[in-house]
Amino acid sequence: MTEIVSLDSIDETAASAFEGYVVRKDLAQQFKGAYPVPTYVGEFLIGRYCATTDLEEIEEGLQIVRRLLADRTVRAGEEELFKSRARERTTVKLIDLVKARLDAKSNSYVAELPSLGLRDVRIDDAIVRENERMLTGGFYAEVDLFYDAAIAEEKNGKAFAVGSLRPIQLSTRDSLTRLAEGRARFNSEQWKHLLLRSVGFEPEKLSSREQDILLLRMVPFVQRNFNMVELGPRGTGKSHLFQQVSPYAHLISGGKASVARMFVNNATGQRGLVAQYDVVCFDEVSGVSFDQKDGVNIMKGYMESGEFSRGRESIRADGSIMLVGNFDVDVAHQQRIGHLLSPLPPEMRDDTAFMDRIHAYLPGWDVPKLNPSYFTDHFGLVSDFLSECWSRLRDQSRLASIQGRINYSDALSGRDLSAVKKTVDGLLKLLYPDSEALITDEDLEWAVRIALECRRRVKEQQRRIGSAEFRNTQFGYRLGEGAEQFVSTPELASPDSIGLDPLPPGQVWAMSENMGDNGPGLYRVVTSDTPGTGSGGLLNQAAPASLRESFKVAEQNLFAQSRVLVGDRDPRSHILTTQVRALDAANSGAGLGMPILLAQCSAMLERSVRGGMIVVGNLSLGGGVETVVNAVTLAEHAMEKGASLLLLPVNARRQLLDVSDEVATKVTFIFYNDAKDALAKALDE
Repeated sequence: MTEIVSLDSIDETAASAFEGYVVRKDLAQQFKGAYPVPTYVGEFLIGRYCATTDLEEIEEGLQIVRRLLADRTVRAGEEELFKSRARERTTVKLIDLVKARLDAKSNSYVAELPSLGLRDVRIDDAIVRENERMLTGGFYAEVDLFYDAAIAEEKNGKAFAVGSLRPIQLSTRDSLTRLAEGRARFNSEQWKHLLLRSVGFEPEKLSSREQDILLLRMVPFVQRNFNMVELGPRGTGKSHLFQQVSPYAHLISGGKASVARMFVNNATGQRGLVAQYDVVCFDEVSGVSFDQKDGVNIMKGYMESGEFSRGRESIRADGSIMLVGNFDVDVAHQQRIGHLLSPLPPEMRDDTAFMDRIHAYLPGWDVPKLNPSYFTDHFGLVSDFLSECWSRLRDQSRLASIQGRINYSDALSGRDLSAVKKTVDGLLKLLYPDSEALITDEDLEWAVRIALECRRRVKEQQRRIGSAEFRNTQFGYRLGEGAEQFVSTPELASPDSIGLDPLPPGQVWAMSENMGDNGPGLYRVVTSDTPGTGSGGLLNQAAPASLRESFKVAEQNLFAQSRVLVGDRDPRSHILTTQVRALDAANSGAGLGMPILLAQCSAMLERSVRGGMIVVGNLSLGGGVETVVNAVTLAEHAMEKGASLLLLPVNARRQLLDVSDEVATKVTFIFYNDAKDALAKALDE
């Protein structure tokens, strides 16, 4: 018996906005793999017979759907049985993929029914004109197949004929318009949830991070010539979307890939998969190899330009390439022993030129192993309708509508920029199927951050192989006139290690000498700036006296030197609040005057301090720079924490002549005379 499902606001809005185009996804799961037709065929029939919330009517409808699929689909070995029925009864009803072509010899159209192995079935011209899609790949339909014994006795007679057909498709010429109109009834969060439910997932069971990754999987369907990699554990549904949801995707399982099948058959001129499908997905990619030595080079050229040459002819196609595979070890271990693209085939895994053509690396390890609890029992868009809309979105772009709103950092090369823009464009098309809709700053920033992270992941693997050429991976962006933001890949982040990325404005890595038994201490100083007058100060609860003294010195120097440090900005008209977090056993906060001052200036100027930098030094109330006593120990500690730059008073210069060769080669020392000099050298250019 069908279970009772409580409808939520998304269900109710979807049922109203897309009447006749939504289906309960748990009902569709009952037919998955049970009959020789794709999932969306079952969804179509459920939408026809079970479009109700009444449980008894749903159960009656499901019985009809089961009977139709059992009686009208052709299982392997039943081909002759259906042909015999057509002969004995004159007509038979079946559900099959219907294709058509023009037969020039007879100046007439002929249909093809693959499940019966029939290639020359008579079909009326009017039926073809009304259903032109059968000329471009075909579609599933309910078919009345006739058999004419008299014609069968003629020489070359075509005994079988399509008497009538009823397309199993909800998509029409105005499908995208319908999708855009319905989308206007949802906010962005609700729309993301409906998209996830439409491909079978329940967003309420997923974190926002997991939802974003599953949405990113959809980008190749709406973006031409988009190349993406997803590697991760087994059982996370990496190939599901490309096998069950859309008829515009083709899945290649691990093994030999034929150049003729992928690109073009020189003998016949037949175009390959990249020209026939919107998405070609290589499953179990580690086992893929081409039947010709130049296969990878042809694929590399195609991933770059969307073109490939075979013989004299240059052929263009727009199929996206998706590479999915499994990790046999965890991510941290993989990074220790190699890089995160190691599971690719040998001819691809260490080729930085091949990597450069990958627009996004989706972190499959952040997707949970799927079990029935992650599948939705709510309403979603019928797969056929949704996949048709996705295919039509490939002809559009959202980049013109966001022109000038985003500025990317100089660390992005031309290929990086192109890759990020493709990903942003795809995500925004998923979120805004209406080309005239106003894209909010929040949604734009959401797309940009995902795109930068997934392209940076590619760049980080290139850096591990060819560090000199790909060393700058500090990907950032500025939204409008706002402060520059930097995007990192979570698997590289460590709370007690200095990364290469600049921190957000107002944040500084700091180190104190801490002359006690604990040795030097690493701190993270965070200052926030709010316009207005009032109480700011140090947020640390029960702060040690030495930390309170460091803060007082920094604050007094900011007031006294504001003109040379922050220009015409008046610190007294800003509420500056500072928190100092100790990351080592040393937590006294002694001698942190300079880093606290730089954090305050960074917050007021809305500019980041240079990535990988630790700031050392203390000030007097009069603005003088105090002497650093044990600079060598500080330098060694900075190296251990992963810093690449150490900003410290010039009075420590002579001491650093005694640092080890290892420290000298890994850490760059930058010296300052006073607060103004320190700020100028600390700010990211």
